[in-house]
Amino acid sequence: MPFYDLNKQERNKLVEKINKEIFLEIKTSSLQNILHYFSDEDTYIRKTAYLAIGKIYKANNNLHQPILNLLVTLFNSDNEKVRQTTINAAGEIGIVDFAPIETLMEKGLFDVHHSVRNAVIGSIKKMGEKNPAPTLAFAHRFLHHTNFEIRREICHGIELRGRTHPQDILPMLKELQHDKKPRVRNTLIHVLGQIAYKKGCLATVIKDLKTWDNKELVQEALAEIIDVHQRYANFSFYTQTQAIAYIEKNSVVK
Repeated sequence: MPFYDLNKQERNKLVEKINKEIFLEIKTSSLQNILHYFSDEDTYIRKTAYLAIGKIYKANNNLHQPILNLLVTLFNSDNEKVRQTTINAAGEIGIVDFAPIETLMEKGLFDVHHSVRNAVIGSIKKMGEKNPAPTLAFAHRFLHHTNFEIRREICHGIELRGRTHPQDILPMLKELQHDKKPRVRNTLIHVLGQIAYKKGCLATVIKDLKTWDNKELVQEALAEIIDVHQRYANFSFYTQTQAIAYIEKNSVVK
């Protein structure tokens, strides 16, 4: 039965069961139940499993190496769901301890399956929010990779940090302003829009865009920023009218 077809009490019992079984298998270096949960068709079962790995890692210093060893083994699976869940579990660890999972993140970034690569993007988002210094340093290593999909994924991955600390990622975004690939360019514009509608971010983004020399891209970004203030009107700090007025007053492109 799918996770959310269960009532709240049943879900809590299932979460407790999964946590206990994963904890036991980590201690015994077994994989039977972990593989079962990591490959489950239900996204929420897999999520419960990778969250359990993160919780156990954070609460048990003596189990750090056994957990890391298990993740390395799991990532060698032929099943993309197992590899995807492994990367998500590594991301939970990277929130507090990035160095031990850096190699896994790099391997995931180049995985043959899009779901595994997407798990890296999601992991960079959550790690960048809570553990920004090593995460952004990792992201910067691949910012100018010859594979444009890697550049796009990195650009997308650093977005969440930018929503609260735009100054941390704007220098990296600026480095992509002359990227010729449409998918990278479109993602860059998207990320600028996603940053700019958050509280305290519009002024920082506009000030930084004034230093960019690709004025055509800046114009496209401004159009996206204005549009985002309408699309996310219920979540934007400014109304679209206020955003337009601010942009016009602090014109980026003369």
